[in-house]
Amino acid sequence: MALLELKNLCVNFGALKACSELDMMVNQGEIHSLIGPNGAGKTTVFNAITGNYPATSGNVIFKGQNITRLPPHKIAHHGIGRSFQQNYLFRFSTIMDNVLMGFHMNCCVGAIKEFLHTPLARKKDREARQEAAEIIEFMGLSSQIYNLAGGLPHGQQRALGVCIALATHPTLLLLDEPVTGMNPTETAEMVERIYKIRDKGITVVLVEHSMKVVMGVSDRITVLSFGHKIAEGKPDEIKQNPQVVEAYLGKEENEGAA
Repeated sequence: MALLELKNLCVNFGALKACSELDMMVNQGEIHSLIGPNGAGKTTVFNAITGNYPATSGNVIFKGQNITRLPPHKIAHHGIGRSFQQNYLFRFSTIMDNVLMGFHMNCCVGAIKEFLHTPLARKKDREARQEAAEIIEFMGLSSQIYNLAGGLPHGQQRALGVCIALATHPTLLLLDEPVTGMNPTETAEMVERIYKIRDKGITVVLVEHSMKVVMGVSDRITVLSFGHKIAEGKPDEIKQNPQVVEAYLGKEENEGAA
């Protein structure tokens, strides 16, 4: 059974059809990329999955349950985490405190108990800090764990965004352009960590413009153009699809990805 299914998903903004009749299936344990030119509807799909944009019609099925009409915090509870195109960080807080924010829904022991600083609250706080430190180390940021997030270089801010998403304990992780603005070394490190995230048992859906990354890391790829799915398959199939080449990759880009 698929971990995630989008069935006839439509998201309209007035007369604009940002996502139209999209069917997509993500299997458990795979890295599945969603690609397309700017304005194709990729981030809209992420926002519909996570409840940030309401679906106009269609359904989002996760672990066999219909989550289409759930609010974002309940969808996160079900096990869907995400990073964003922009670096949405608490810039004047430390890396540790940023990651602890991601634990809030899973580690909350009740406002009264936290206010009174009960033994249970202290125990949960210690556990959250230990796990946060492990996530930060996993993403290569342990040397700066108590530095302010706003002072990090761009590549490390992108990595911190993934840390925060991992802190929500996702079964499915949506990564929105995780290597954007990174240099080749940072990109290679992020790709390696995406593999390791999958090896931890977390299924990954990736939106990314770097075709070198997409073709190298993906098990399967779905291609959007103007909100419509135009192709789906393995990387070699996508590279050879004439409709994809015309709509997105372009002949030179396709040859470079071969």
